[in-house]
Amino acid sequence: MPDMNDFNQKVIDEFRASEGRVGGMFEGAPMVLLTHRGAKSGTERTTPLMSRVSGDGTIYIFASKAGAPTNPDWFHNIVAHPQVGVEFGTDSFTATAEALTGTERAEVFAAQAAEWPQFAEYQQKTDREIPVVALHRG
Repeated sequence: MPDMNDFNQKVIDEFRASEGRVGGMFEGAPMVLLTHRGAKSGTERTTPLMSRVSGDGTIYIFASKAGAPTNPDWFHNIVAHPQVGVEFGTDSFTATAEALTGTERAEVFAAQAAEWPQFAEYQQKTDREIPVVALHRG
């Protein structure tokens, strides 16, 4: 199995070299680079993620971890330190990450799963509810 850090670094490098566009399995997908601080270590890390943009410009990200039984590390990090850096296309800004709940979470996740069916598959593979996070600019 390929090293996830190497894989992520290649996606990050391609994103930054191509004005936020990434090919391969992410071809045509809206991508963001999320820069977050480690919950315990405080170490800054950058993670490439598929996203969804609402009509009002809010960017949403999904802690799917491809349907794994646990949330991804980046989700624990943003719960501990909700101030994050976001790169979207050629735009770079700070944001506050907010995990959504209830109807709002369900509606955003359903819209993502309708457009990108792998997200429905991820939810079917796990017993946990996949967190949806809104990134509020500023």
